[in-house]
Parts: sequence; C-alpha cells; structure tokens
Amino acid sequence: MKAAKYLALVIALALVGSFVTAPVASAQDAKVIKIASHSPLSGGQSLLGTAIRNGVELAIEQYKKPIEDMGFTVEFVPFDDQATPDVGVSNAQNIVNDPAILALVGHLNSGVAIPSSEVYNRADLAMVSPANTNVNVTDRGYPTVNRVCGRDDAQGAAGAQYAVEKLGSKKVYVLHDKTAYGEGVATFFAQAMEAAGVEVLGFEGTTEAANFDAIITPIAALEPDLIYFGGIYNQAAVFFKQARDKGIKANFMGPDGMDGSDLAKIAGEAVVGLVYTSAAGPASVYPAAEKFVEDYKAKFTINPEAYAAEGYASTQIVLAAIEKVLSENGGAMPTRADVAKAIRATTDFDTVIGKISFDANGDPKVATYYILQVKNADPAKWGENELVSSVTAPSPLTAKEMMEGGMEATPEATKSN
Repeated sequence: MKAAKYLALVIALALVGSFVTAPVASAQDAKVIKIASHSPLSGGQSLLGTAIRNGVELAIEQYKKPIEDMGFTVEFVPFDDQATPDVGVSNAQNIVNDPAILALVGHLNSGVAIPSSEVYNRADLAMVSPANTNVNVTDRGYPTVNRVCGRDDAQGAAGAQYAVEKLGSKKVYVLHDKTAYGEGVATFFAQAMEAAGVEVLGFEGTTEAANFDAIITPIAALEPDLIYFGGIYNQAAVFFKQARDKGIKANFMGPDGMDGSDLAKIAGEAVVGLVYTSAAGPASVYPAAEKFVEDYKAKFTINPEAYAAEGYASTQIVLAAIEKVLSENGGAMPTRADVAKAIRATTDFDTVIGKISFDANGDPKVATYYILQVKNADPAKWGENELVSSVTAPSPLTAKEMMEGGMEATPEATKSN
C-alpha cells in the first residue's frame, strides 16, 4: 500500500513538473527574430516619425515570408524616441538588451541617431537610417551604421546652387534650430552661399517655437532676399507664418526637415512658393513607388509622408541581409555581427526607392538630392509640390575612389527648370 502511494506521489510530481517546465522549454525553443523601428511617434515631429514607422511595418508584412519559411517568426517592435536624444539613448539600451532584435531602422533626427547609435554599435546591432543626413552619422566609420539617404554636405550645396542660379539670391539670412541636423545643414548651405559670392547677413540658432518677434524684427531691417531655416517643419512653419505676417517679402528656403504636410497645415499661404531640398524624392521619381503608395494608403488610410518609402527600403535591406545570413549558415539563428556585416555588403540591391549600394562607411555610394517648391496651402495636396530640380552626387568615399581612378566625381544636375 505504501509502495502504491509512493508511486502515485512520484507520478503526480512528475506530471506537475511537466506542466511547469513545458512552457519554459517552449520559450527556449522559440525562433523569434525582431526588427525595431525608432523614430518620434509623439510630439510635434510625429508626422514624419510615424511615416517611417509605417514604412517599416508594411515592408516587414510584405517581405518576412522567406524568413518565416525557414522556421522563424518575424516580429516588428516600434519605439518612440520623441525626437529627444535622452529618450533615444534610453530606448537604445532597452533595444540592445533584447537579444531577439537583430536590426533597427531609424531615426528621423540626426541629433538622436548619433548618440543612440553609439549604444547600438557597442552591441553589434545594425542600424539602417531612412532619414539621418548629418555627416557625422556615417563619418565615424562604424560598421553597424548605414543610411539609404544622402548627406547634408551635398544637400546644403545643392540648395545653395539652386538659390544662386534659379532664385538669384544676393543676400541671405540663415537660421537653424541648434540641433545636430539643423545647424549642420545650415552650415553647409551658408558656406556654399559664401563661396558663390552671396552675402550671408546672419547665421543664428534658436530654440524658440512660439514667438519669433525678437528674431524677425532685426532680420526685416537687413532686407534679405532669401531666408533659409535649417530645422524641422513644426518650428519653421511658425517662423515663416510670423515673418510673412510682419511683412517680410524674402523667398523662403529650407532642407528636408520642411518636407511634411504639417508645414502647410501650420503656416498656410505663408509657405506657398517656399523651396526645400530633400534626400527623399516624391513618389513620382521612384518607378516602384506606385504600388507602395497604393499599399500604404490601403493599410494606413493616409498618404505616405516623406521618408515612409525610405523606411520601407531600409527594411527591405535588413530583411534581405537576415535571409542571406540564414541561408549561408544552414538556418541557425544569426548573430547581430553577421547581420551587420551582411547589411554593409549591400550592393546594387533593388528597393522601392531604387538600387542601393553602401560604401565602406555605410553611405549610399550615390545619392540624389531633390529640390521642390510648395505649390498649395492645402496639406492634402502636399504630394503635388513641384519637383523643380535634382542633383545626383557620389558619397565622399565614392568620390575619392572615382578621382583616384581618373573619373569625374562632381555632382550632376539631373533636372532643372
């Protein structure tokens, strides 16, 4: 009898043990690969940050099947950096602490990307940026940091060339938002304007977001024919509106941070005629973008804003690299370092925005810089802004290689009116 009771107790304990340990074993056996996005999803810059996030989600949905066919589950994990460096770095630490996250697409703001990528790089986590144009993003030479967009040295120069040749600018006042991005692109623009013989009346940084009277009054007294604002649409729109209301007649210009329909929503008629440069082209210049726009609108019920397609393209590159590593290592879970190496090796890869090849620093070997003009105060018609010019230029490393090989490496204008 005692033996029977003892046997029953052993069996009962074994059954209890099996119920306790089974989920643990299942979790250990799970083959989950996560792709993160990191951009502002709240606050004044969430329009573009959400566009990036949406582009990543759509690409994962459409291109994850080959990886899942190998027995893995692919999950999307979006993070909100609030366009703030401290938040970005804090999130970055949480991101690298999750071993299932093998790559990241982000950020919108270079001032967030640069410190956050220090964290990624220490953990061998690859980052592919759809939108960060500051030169220091890639000039540090980190093996984990890449971007599908161009750089501010070329963007600033392209804007200056158009301002001189097409707008006839003689006197310019340059403002920036004191961020790594805004000040960086404004500096390159101002330098190029001075090199072209244009008088730079002032170069000023501001964090003001509501009342620009103290800035507008002295600018008006200087009578510039062009005002350039290096920054993001949510701040710049308020300035442009107040400047027009104060009677300033100068042309307005800015970089890709202006490329959001909220610029028109906030500033209205004040920004009709404004010229902006962008490392993101309108959908009309991308042959494969028609279906992307259709799918994006079907999924999110809104038009894609700037850098949505670049977020999608960045994710295409990430997923292709993971798939390549999986195929080469017999289906074993990839390491972050292997994924980063495969991403950096990207060459002539077809994406929704065209073929991408990374140079040794993670820049696209060739990038196009688009110059557009706001044609309508209606935010719903933002996508109808006119492409007035574009310039194609090699990355600095590519230009050096071309010159060493005896090839011409100067920027090439591809369209102008």
